[in-house]
Amino acid sequence: MAERRATAAAEPDFLQFNDLACETEGGKFITVCFAAVAPQTSAAFSQREPPQFIPSAFTEFGKWMDGWETRRKRIPGHDWCIIQLGVPGLIHGLDVDTSFFTGNHSPYVSIQATCLDELPSFTPGEDRTGMAATAAQIAAVAKLSSEVWPELVGVAPLQPGYAERCHHYFRVSSRSRVTHLRLNMYPDGGIARLRVFGVGQRDWSSIPANQDVDLVALTNGGVCLGYSDAHFGHPRNMIGRGRAANMADGWETARRLDRPKTLKADQQGILQVPGWEWAVFRLGHPGLIGSIEVDTNHFKGNFPDSCRIEACLLTPEEEARCVQTRWNSGKWEVLLPPQKLRPHHRHHYSKADLTPTWPVSHVRLIIAPDGGVSRLRLWGRPTLVTGAPANQNTASSKL
Repeated sequence: MAERRATAAAEPDFLQFNDLACETEGGKFITVCFAAVAPQTSAAFSQREPPQFIPSAFTEFGKWMDGWETRRKRIPGHDWCIIQLGVPGLIHGLDVDTSFFTGNHSPYVSIQATCLDELPSFTPGEDRTGMAATAAQIAAVAKLSSEVWPELVGVAPLQPGYAERCHHYFRVSSRSRVTHLRLNMYPDGGIARLRVFGVGQRDWSSIPANQDVDLVALTNGGVCLGYSDAHFGHPRNMIGRGRAANMADGWETARRLDRPKTLKADQQGILQVPGWEWAVFRLGHPGLIGSIEVDTNHFKGNFPDSCRIEACLLTPEEEARCVQTRWNSGKWEVLLPPQKLRPHHRHHYSKADLTPTWPVSHVRLIIAPDGGVSRLRLWGRPTLVTGAPANQNTASSKL
């Protein structure tokens, strides 16, 4: 069951985890019982971008809304949809966002979850906006018995989508891997976005011993556990799929106010500045890192001058202490010495550029003095280590 978070005044720590249902990571609707004005596609309901409101936008079914909205129900029952997570994993919390649904929001919601190895085949159909799911879709979903899936969130009230109360946070206590959700609206109405915050899980036993994998990738269970600043973009974006679509799809900090009035560089051309920004990640699996990619794609006038990467091997207890001290403690060692960065460029570093040859579980990317990085890749081989990996349920922190 879930602990209800009534207001957004004090944001829960799970918001720092990955959105496992985001459409950019492969999240999508499997089917929906009914759609009316708003589109029933994951491109709306699970978009990374926040919902928007366009006063003049109407469809033949009524006012266009950025999310999922059903028609006013005039038959028995309630509305629901099935969502496939883009990244299966452990869910730590959810955000049901009713933004702009001020007179047409769903009054109540509940969320169920399961882990499916195989799915019945679903045949993509035409745009069903304004119509119920087809008989074939309903029959296929019936085989899932979704109505009896375990509850993550019991029936809970939702507020209208005004800015000060549109986010409805639910902390989840489930410890089982999830691949699919069933979202129930009671009895009908609209929801703008569903965010599913958690940590991906991968079957590491299926990885050949001689195969390098991106140990920090979101899809492999990597997760951001802390950062110094995220004014324009969250550091978790750096471990997403593919290359960044734009600057918003990366990590970008504000300009540091302690920058010297006149900048000076050392013999390597690296600026000598007093401050820096940082982000900490737990790897999806401890391992030996053999190569690194730091991508400043799209960051042309706002890339960092330089970066360095530190690493360590932490037990769950040590990680918890680091979280409590906001990462002011730890046993960091240099993995990648300071490197001058270029704008809008993929920087590759081989084993010859790296320092240690020991397994690590956590890394800290440090940029100086500030700026933006679109992607971080840490290629290596998973390694079994006593006492690791750190606890997947440890809460995140930020400064």
